[in-house]
Amino acid sequence: MSFTLIGKHEKDSRANRDGYVEAMLEMMAENPKLVHIDCDLMGCINTGKLLKAFPAQTFNAGIAEQNAMGVASGMAATGLTVFAHSFGCFAARRMFDQAFLAAGYSELPVHVIGSDPGVCAAFNGATHMPFEDCALYMNIPNAVVIDSCDFAQTKALTRKLAACGSPSYMRLIRKGFTTVYADGSDFEIGKGVTLRDGKDVTIIASGILVDEALKAEEMLAAKGISARVIDMHTWKPLDEELVLRAAAETGCIVTAENHQVGTGLGSAITNLTSAKNPVPVERIGIQNRFGQVGPQDFLMQQYNLTAEDIVAAALRAIARRQG
Repeated sequence: MSFTLIGKHEKDSRANRDGYVEAMLEMMAENPKLVHIDCDLMGCINTGKLLKAFPAQTFNAGIAEQNAMGVASGMAATGLTVFAHSFGCFAARRMFDQAFLAAGYSELPVHVIGSDPGVCAAFNGATHMPFEDCALYMNIPNAVVIDSCDFAQTKALTRKLAACGSPSYMRLIRKGFTTVYADGSDFEIGKGVTLRDGKDVTIIASGILVDEALKAEEMLAAKGISARVIDMHTWKPLDEELVLRAAAETGCIVTAENHQVGTGLGSAITNLTSAKNPVPVERIGIQNRFGQVGPQDFLMQQYNLTAEDIVAAALRAIARRQG
C-alpha cells in the first residue's frame, strides 16, 4: 500500500465514475474472463465505453436488477469475474436477496457497484438516496464492503476487488468529488489509511466524509487540539488493529459516514471498541432519517455531515474522555 495525500479540499474536474471505468478498461484488456453488467445505466456511469471497447464482456440487463444479480451469479459460477452496477438504492434494496443467496451463499466473485450513495444522490430524489446500502451487504458473512472517496481510490480498489475472490459491494460517487489522493495511489482491502497523526482524538471517516475529516483536523489544530485522521475505506473486513491502536493511543473516537450511523461504519467501530477497549465514540452520520431532494452541500448541512459537525463531535468525545 502506498499513497500520496493531496488534501487541498479542491474539486476534481473529472467524474469519479471514470476511475471505475478506467480500471475496468485496463482489466478487461488483461483478462477476457472479466465482465461488466449494467442495469440500463451505462449513460449514467459512462460504461458505454466498456461496451464499445469490449462488447463481448459488457452486458445491459435493463431495468431488472434482481435478474441482473442472478445473471451475474450464474456467470461467476462458470469461472468469470463479474462486476454489476446500479444506483445504490437498487443495488442494495432490490438486488439483496439474490446477492445474499446466489452470490454470497455460493461464495462467488460478484462485485456490486452502487452509485450515488447517501446524499450524493442529491436531485435524484429521496427514494433514490440510500443510507442503508452498506448495512445490507455487511450482513453477508463473506462479503467485502467498501466506501471509496475519490478517483484514485476508486480505481485502485476496483482492481483489488477483481483479485479478491469474494463477493463485494462498493459505493461509488458518480460525478463531482473532492480530490484526496494523487493518481497512482494504492490501497489494500481491509487496511485503513492514517492521513494525519494526533494524540487527543481520532476521526475515522470514509467516502465523502474523508475530506470533511481533514478539514475538521485543521479546525481542531487551530484550537490547539491534535486529531488523528483515518480513512477507513473498507468497512468489512474492518481494520480492527488500526481502530484499537487509535482507541488506546488517543482515548476517544469520532466516526464520520454518509450512511445510517446505527448500521454502518460507526456501529462496526462501536461494536469493536465496546468489546475490546471501551472508549467514548461520537458518531457523525444519518440519524435514523429518510432521504430528501436538494444539492449535496445543502443535504450535508441538513444531515449534520460537515467538518463543523465533526469538530463538535470531537469536542464532545474529548470531554467524555476527560470526564
